[in-house]
Amino acid sequence: MDFDLGKKIFSLFTRSQSEPFFLHLSRNVKKIPTDQIPTAGVRVNPDTGLFEMLYNPTFMASLTEAQLGDVYRHELYHLIYMHVTDRLPDEGLTKRWNVATDLAINSFLSDLPEGCLRAGQEGTPWQNVPSHQTAEWYMANIEWPEDGGGGDGDGEGRGDHSGWGNAAPHAREMARERLKQELKEAATKANAQSNGWGTVSHEMRKRIQAMLVPRVDWKSVLRYFIKTSQKAHRRNSIKSINRRYPYIHPGRTYSRTAKIAISIDQSGSVGDDMLALFFTELNKLASLAEFTVVPFDTRVAEDKVYTWKKGKTRTWERVLSGGTCFDAPTKWVNERDFDGHICLTDMMAPKPVPSKCQRMWMTTERYANNPYFSTNERVIAIQGE
Repeated sequence: MDFDLGKKIFSLFTRSQSEPFFLHLSRNVKKIPTDQIPTAGVRVNPDTGLFEMLYNPTFMASLTEAQLGDVYRHELYHLIYMHVTDRLPDEGLTKRWNVATDLAINSFLSDLPEGCLRAGQEGTPWQNVPSHQTAEWYMANIEWPEDGGGGDGDGEGRGDHSGWGNAAPHAREMARERLKQELKEAATKANAQSNGWGTVSHEMRKRIQAMLVPRVDWKSVLRYFIKTSQKAHRRNSIKSINRRYPYIHPGRTYSRTAKIAISIDQSGSVGDDMLALFFTELNKLASLAEFTVVPFDTRVAEDKVYTWKKGKTRTWERVLSGGTCFDAPTKWVNERDFDGHICLTDMMAPKPVPSKCQRMWMTTERYANNPYFSTNERVIAIQGE
C-alpha cells in the first residue's frame, strides 16, 4: 500500500497540529513499512544502534488525523522514556510491562484509536486504576489479571513491543547517548519558541526536562571540577635532585591543587529549607576538600566570607535576605585567584557576567527544570524539596 508515514507526519505536525518538539525527535527515527506487525512499534536496530519505527501501512491509513498523531506520539514517548533502551524490569519483556508502559503513556493522549489501554477506562481491568503514574508504579500497585491484562496478542492492545531488548548492550548504549543528545536539543529549541512544545503537557514537559538534569554525588562532582580547574604550582626543594645541576642547585617539585569558591545565594527567594539543604550538601563536600564560602544576594557579604576547612561541619545560617544578582559573586571571584566557582542558588535572576575561572551551578531539581536564564555551563540538581 502506498502510505509514507514520514511524509504524513511531517504534513500533519506542521499543518494542523504544530509539533516542533516531536518533529525534531522524529527526524532521527527511521520509518519502515511492513505487513509483519498489525499496528506499529519502535525498536533499536541491533546492528546500527539507530532507532526504527516499524508500521503497518494499512493500519496507519485507516486512522483519522487525530488518531494518527497520537499513535505516532505514543511510539515516540516509548523512546523518550527509554522503554526501548533501559527500563526493562528484571524479569525482562513481559505482558505486564507492556501494559504498564502503555498505561503510563496513554494518560497523556486523548485521541488514540479504540482498543488502546487506558487507566480508568470502564469495562476494563484498569477502570479503578489512577492515571498519570509511572510504568513502575503500575507494575507494583495493580492487581493483575491472570493473563497479564492484555488479552490476546502482546498485551498492548495496539502497538508492537516485540523488538524491545533485542539489541546488544553496545547498540543500546549508542542509542541511549544519541537519544539524550536529541532530547536536549529538542527541549532547548522548544523552550526558545512560542508553542515549541506543541501538545506536550506541562506535567510531561517537567518529566522530560527532569530526565535531562544530571544527578551526580559530590565526590564525582568534586573530582571532575578539581581535575578540570587545577593548576600546577612549582617550588624549589633540596630533597629533589636537579636533573641539570645535580647536588649543585635544588630541584623542583610540582603540586597540583585547586582553589575553589562556593557562593551561596541567600536572597529572599531562597527559603530556609533550601538554605539548610545547601549546607547539608556542603558538609558532605567538606569531608573531601577545603573551600571558600561566599554568601551573597545583590552583593557579597565580605565580612561573612570564610574558609571551610576540610573535615569540619557547620550548621546553616542566613546572613542576607535581599534580591539576587549573580554579577556580585562572579565579580568577587574574578578579582581573586580562584580556579573554580560553584554557585548554590535557585537560579532566579538574570544571567551574570562571564566568569574568568570555570563556573558551575547547583540547585534543586525544581529550579534546574525551570531556570530563569539559559546557560551552557554545567547545572547539577541536588536532591531536595
